[in-house]
Amino acid sequence: MVIPLTLLAFAVLVAAVAPRLLTRAAWADREPVLALWVWQCVVAAVLLCCGLAMSLSAAVAWAQVHSGVFAPAPAAVRDAYGDATGATWAAVLAVGLAAGGLWTAVMFVREVRTARVQRRRRREELRRRAPLLPGEDTGAERLVVLEGERPDAWWLPGGQAAQLIITTAALRRLKKRQLDAVLAHEQGHSRARHHWLQHCAGALAGVPSFPVFRAFRDEVHRLCELAADDVASRRFGRMTFATALVELNEERGVFGPGPGHGHHAHLPQRVDRLLAAAPRFTPARRLRLTVAALAAPAVPLLVAFGPGLSALA
Repeated sequence: MVIPLTLLAFAVLVAAVAPRLLTRAAWADREPVLALWVWQCVVAAVLLCCGLAMSLSAAVAWAQVHSGVFAPAPAAVRDAYGDATGATWAAVLAVGLAAGGLWTAVMFVREVRTARVQRRRRREELRRRAPLLPGEDTGAERLVVLEGERPDAWWLPGGQAAQLIITTAALRRLKKRQLDAVLAHEQGHSRARHHWLQHCAGALAGVPSFPVFRAFRDEVHRLCELAADDVASRRFGRMTFATALVELNEERGVFGPGPGHGHHAHLPQRVDRLLAAAPRFTPARRLRLTVAALAAPAVPLLVAFGPGLSALA
């Protein structure tokens, strides 16, 4: 039971400390892609801890599971994991963690299914307002122009059938270079498959007693927007894309003195970030942070497999 409890203690430590450090880190806004990578490593570490603790607890609680898990291993490795003390508590822990894993799977399926239903409804509405022309390929990524009084542009995911939608009001308001920057932003979302990351974050946020997953969900949306902002600004300039954001959202009231709400709450901060033009990290520093983030999921692997490796040595 020592190893499963150690894994759970590390999971609690990471879940408590990592969100505070990452949400307060000023560098995350400068390197949103790197910040997303660090967040994914943190979440992977917590999930690995839970998964390995469940497997090892079940091996302690039930001899059949122990035999199945360690059947191919040498006798020295089986002996290293052969401590059967605390079998009752190990069974309770294994069942609890298995229930958490099942709940997460159910939440993920529900998240994906809900997103698909919403996307299907939006596509039906889009098909009604902008039907395909004769001979037009339904599988190709295409730009759809809709009649609309409010300037807006968004990306409708769908794998090979992803679509970029823009209203006529946005076409009237934006200059050509600004329009190209907005389209590059939406294409950045599409090519990076940000919707899948948001599905996973939304599913994990439904797991009770783990605030780290809720913080992950909240940060994923913001960092995905910043990453797509960088795609557009690197191609067309920070000032061009910042003014395009203002032109698209000026009528929404998000740049007023009050706090923003919903999807557009972070728009003022995004515009300020673009105008501030903080320099990126050097490639060497980005590489160091990328490698350092791997330490989080590496620790539970070392804890879980350490006794077996020591026995082999």
